[in-house]
Amino acid sequence: MVALDITRLPAIVHTLTPEKAALFGRIYSYYSETGRLVLPEQMQDWVHEKYGEIERQQIVRVINIRTNESTLYNSVRARRPVITVREDEALALPGSGNGGPFAVPLTETPEDTFGRIHGDHWVTASNIAKYDYLHALIIARDDEPFTTDEARILDLLNVAVRWCQEANRVNPAAVYPFLLWNVLWRAGASVLHCHAQILLTHTPYSAPAWMARVRDDYRRDYGSEYYEDLFAVHTELGLGLTFGGASVMAHLTPKKEHEVVLFAKTPHRLAPALSRVLLCYQRMGIRSFNVALFMPQLEEGDYYVARIVDRGDIAARTSDIGGMELYAGTPIVASDPFRLMEHLSLAMSRGQEG
Repeated sequence: MVALDITRLPAIVHTLTPEKAALFGRIYSYYSETGRLVLPEQMQDWVHEKYGEIERQQIVRVINIRTNESTLYNSVRARRPVITVREDEALALPGSGNGGPFAVPLTETPEDTFGRIHGDHWVTASNIAKYDYLHALIIARDDEPFTTDEARILDLLNVAVRWCQEANRVNPAAVYPFLLWNVLWRAGASVLHCHAQILLTHTPYSAPAWMARVRDDYRRDYGSEYYEDLFAVHTELGLGLTFGGASVMAHLTPKKEHEVVLFAKTPHRLAPALSRVLLCYQRMGIRSFNVALFMPQLEEGDYYVARIVDRGDIAARTSDIGGMELYAGTPIVASDPFRLMEHLSLAMSRGQEG
């Protein structure tokens, strides 16, 4: 059996039935082109030793024509030299040590005017330097910087929902929630201690508002739900699976390396799959990542949609994001979604057995 990878996407799409190919074409387009270069003779030996034969490089670009997200894939970029520091030096960076106010949040962090929300594993604190007018931290009661435990993840989501309900009670116009979980400094966290950010506002943030428009337009054009069709396309390509009531995808247009998208109707259904994805990350050696949770407008039943992305080696000095991501709006990615799916499938199958 031939192993699947992103360079075979055109061949995979070609094997789809006309109906499935049409569904793919509603959402995605792509191109596959060859990049070429000529090496001076003086460079050939060391370049071939480091990179292999790279005079011809297969480039695949996948474009989501509904959202305008697109990603460029080139596996050669995974072979680039990276400047690193020793891990013990990285762990000694300012703000990354254990202890600090998050270790004793009840006495060393502020609380919201309506008090704190307490869970079995988490407690809220009002953010001392707020992103927005309703902005809290959800702080782990233990000092582990990384958790994959399903019960803890479900408790995190439940605390977030309860905080939004309380914040809405005192600010009834605020109905649009957003949850962000940054793990370690590569992902933007200034404190090692495990914590997430929860916000509520009366005007939705740009990305959730944009996705709402995409879904409305898609429903108008095709009479079906965008997320369901997105999952169907990924499943047909071998990049989607279900776990515990959640749909899980190795994303075709990732923001950066190893992005996973999953959605479910309730936090209770989302938590088991999110737990397995984070366990998969841990087994892959991924220690720093972002989780963004697009939550339904309060009092409206809708999908909880999580996007999770790897932020790279914690000991690397180089940034994982450059001008292409910031200004061209097109990430350049070395990881392959088909390889990621192999890891996810293994993690989910172990979850079913356990």
